[in-house]
Formats: sequence, C-alpha cells, structure tokens
Amino acid sequence: MAARKRAVPDAHARWEAAARAQIGGKVDEGPLPLLVGPPDDPDAVAVDQLGFPGLPPFTRGVQPTMYRGRLWTMRQYSGFGSATETNQRFHFLLKGGQTGLSTAFDLPTQIGYDSDHPKAKGEVGRVGVAITSLGDMRRLFHDIPLDRATVSMTINATAPILLGLLVAAAEETGVPRAKIGGTVQNDILKEYIARGTYIYPPDPSIRLTTDVIEFATREMPQWNYISVSGYHMREAGATAAQEVAFTIANAIAYARAAVERGLDPDEFLPRLSFFFSSDRNFLEEIAKFRAARRLWASVAKETLGAKQSRSWALRFHTQTAGSSLTAQQPELNVVRTTLEALAAVLGGTQSLHTNALDEALGLPTESAARLALRTQQILAEESGVPSTVDPLGGAYEIEHLTDRVEADARAYLDRVESMGGALVAVEKGFFQSEIAREAYQIAKAREAKQELVVGVNAFTDGDHGFRLFPDEVGGKRGRGLTISPELERTQKRDLARWKQERDAKKANAALAALRKETEAGQNVMPPLLAALRAGVTLGEVSDVWRELFGEYRAPRTF
Repeated sequence: MAARKRAVPDAHARWEAAARAQIGGKVDEGPLPLLVGPPDDPDAVAVDQLGFPGLPPFTRGVQPTMYRGRLWTMRQYSGFGSATETNQRFHFLLKGGQTGLSTAFDLPTQIGYDSDHPKAKGEVGRVGVAITSLGDMRRLFHDIPLDRATVSMTINATAPILLGLLVAAAEETGVPRAKIGGTVQNDILKEYIARGTYIYPPDPSIRLTTDVIEFATREMPQWNYISVSGYHMREAGATAAQEVAFTIANAIAYARAAVERGLDPDEFLPRLSFFFSSDRNFLEEIAKFRAARRLWASVAKETLGAKQSRSWALRFHTQTAGSSLTAQQPELNVVRTTLEALAAVLGGTQSLHTNALDEALGLPTESAARLALRTQQILAEESGVPSTVDPLGGAYEIEHLTDRVEADARAYLDRVESMGGALVAVEKGFFQSEIAREAYQIAKAREAKQELVVGVNAFTDGDHGFRLFPDEVGGKRGRGLTISPELERTQKRDLARWKQERDAKKANAALAALRKETEAGQNVMPPLLAALRAGVTLGEVSDVWRELFGEYRAPRTF
C-alpha cells in the first residue's frame, strides 16, 4: 500500500513533465493546477473534511437529502413603480410557478426619504417599489397570503421600518407575526463596504440591526432576521475568497452584538442566513459555496461558542451575478445566467434568483422575468441535477478549489479579527480598499484583453440590437421597461392624502413615544409598530433617528 501511495505522485510528476514538454512548457497558470490528483489519504479527507450531507461540517450540504427532499426556493427580485404595479408583478410570478417573493425598494425608500422629499425627485419607483406608509404596504401585498408565501425584503438602513410595515399589514389581514415567513436583509455593514445606502453611523446602525434580531428571535419564529450579504461585495469586485471572508466577518460582528444583548448563540444562529453571488467561474463558484459552509461551521462552533449543530449550518440565498450582464448582445446573458444558476444549484443553495437578460438595459420586462424563472424550472425538472446530493463532491478539482477558497478566506478572516473585528475594519476602510484593488485589476485585465467578455471585448460581431422580445422592446435597444413620470406625481398625491386623512394628534404622539424609547435605549420595534399603525411615514421615522444618531460620511480608504 505504501509503495502504491508513492507511485501515484511519481506517476503524476512524469505525466506533467511530458504534458508540459508537449506544449513547450507554456501553460496558463490559472486558479487550478494543470491536473489535480487524489489526496494522499482519501478516506480521511472523506470523513474529516467532507463528511455527509446534513452533518457537520456541512461541506456537502445542510440537508441530508438536499433537493431530493425539497427543491430550492425559486425567487425573482421584483419591485418597480408603485405598490399596485409591483403587486401585479407578484401575482404574475406566483401564477407562473415562483415559490417566494423577493422585494426591491426604490432608492428613497432605501435611504429613508418619503416620495415627496426634495431628494427623492426623479428616483421614485425607479429601481424598486416606492413604500412610504402602511397604505403602500397594504397595496403591495394585497390578496397575497402572507402565512403561505414567503417574503424576502432587500432593505438595510430602513429595515426595521419595512419589517414593521409588513407585520402591521399582515396582522390587519389576520396573519399573526408568528406565522410570517421570509427574510429581511438587515445587513448594514456591507452598505458601508460596497453599496452606500446607509443613513446613520455604524454604531447606532448596528443597534437598529440588533433590535430587529432580538424582536424577530422572540416574536417571529419563522422569520429570518438577517441575510448577511456577500453579493454586493462580489458585485463591487471582491474575489470569491474575499466574498466568503468578509461576509463571515460581518456575521461574527452581528452575532457578537446579539450575544451582548443577552441572546444565546443557539437561540438565534439557526435563523441567521447568508446571501451570495454566483459568478461565471463555474468550478470556483461551486467550491466557494462548499468552502463557506465548512468555514462557517468552524466559526459558529469555535469562535461564537454555539453548541448545537443546527447553529453551525450555513444556509444561503443566491443571485446570479448582475455584474456579468452586458448591454452588448444581451441575449447572451441567458447563457451566463444559466451557467451561474447551475453553479449555485451544484453548490447547494437554499433559494435562488436568476437575473433577467435585459437588466443591463433597465428594469426587467415581464417576458424576460418569465424566461429567468423558466431557467430555474428547467434546471429543476429537466437537468437531473437535483436527483443527486452534492453531485460534484469528491471531484479532485472541486475539492482542491474548496480547500483553497477556505484557506484564503480564513487568512482574510484572521486579518480582520486581528484589527478588532468587522466594525473596526469597516471604519478603517480595509474591506473597501481590498475590494477596490481587485476591481481595478479586473478592469485592467479586460482592457488588456487578458480577461475576455464575449460580445464586449471579444467576438463583438453580430451585435445588431436587442430584439428578443419585440412586443415589449420594439426592436429598439434600451427601451425595455420604463417608469412613467406620472408615477411620482401619483405617489406624492397619495402620500399627501395619507397624511391628511390620518389622526395627526395620534401620529405625533406615537412619533414622540418612538423618540423617547429610542433615546432610552429600548428596542425600537414595539414603539415603531405603534407609530406605523398611527400613520407615521417611513421618512418621519428616519428623520427622528437622523436627529438622534446623525448621518454617516464615508472616510478615506485604508
């Protein structure tokens, strides 16, 4: 047996020498060696590093049967214009077979301005749905059973307010908060790192994030109170290892804040979820998801002190890479998205959003959204991939890449911990600087054509405009789905009517109570719910917190 073990690497070395001689010694040294062989002790690796699906360290998946038992949740990120228009799109997607709703909000909603604020001008309903009041939230989920359809809300700085509006709207229809299922992103740290839709400084923002965690842990047992997001960091230029490391570093910061609040790790970690990108490097992305699970299992147990194995299991939502979509030859985005979606499925995601092919041109049209959903359904029903748990587990290249991503991510995580944790790293601009450096390298590589993007810097012939859906796009590039200027005028009129018809005295009293409880350091969710039910708007709540906390200004990079 010992002689056989020595023979394998010797044979590999002879093969590689012959292969390199055949190609003149010139070979692109990419992320993988020329050929990856079996580990020295495959049995030990299979037991210690891989294990079995549903068991620690969860390299092979968080459920024993994965998609044999239940398919991933199919979500499409939807939200544009008014609450009524988005509600119509929700019903369209649910009728077409979607199994979860994922809501995008417009920029004013994200940064705490009502639709009638001067800074909201020209942005109302543009990149998501405009939500300012309980009336808007009622219309957004009209005739949608919130005790059966799960809801994901991509919102951060104003996450407590949107969650409060959802709870209030659901309870008006007889659905108690304990039966509402879904996720609120509520990940403010990555806003400072990569996205920029923050409002307040980091310390009070973390306080609001923790208020939501505490409230949902105590009162919303089916609700995922945070979705720690690596997606936006990857979109900004982070590598696969950086995406994993920085996301887990942020998760550690949130978990520590919850522990300081008095929560036990095993009480809240099982409902902490993650959100990753799936980019074009097919094998690396599959390995990234497996490495993230294994690294988080170690962190949750050894760093955070969780004692139950369900607290160590990393569950995540995936979205295909928006940064990979191109305005040039946009029909090719179908191929890119399919490749990325397959990587997410092979990597063991719990839910998936597939981007529409026309999103580089504007908000997705109905036809493009339907095709994106059908892409997932074909993977689920026709590919055969869901029939096997962790189909690529044990592949030499996959295991090599999984080990490499985990090692690189752990090295980054150690650097962040040595600085004092994610909050300190954010304040120093460390994450921002590291990601910016990688983004610059990518831009240089594409400009030099060392990295090729089909239809952009290679194979650019045949780009005759976007005509895949002529009924909606009219054969003219760039039209896509448009938002009428009338929307903003209508939204402002509706908001004026809302403020006029509410009980002003009751609203002012509720807002004053919210201010008092916030200043006293109490959890903001109970007084916030009372204020929203009294007709207080998102912008009015945000303004109270602006006065108390101040507004954040980004520092120079590290």
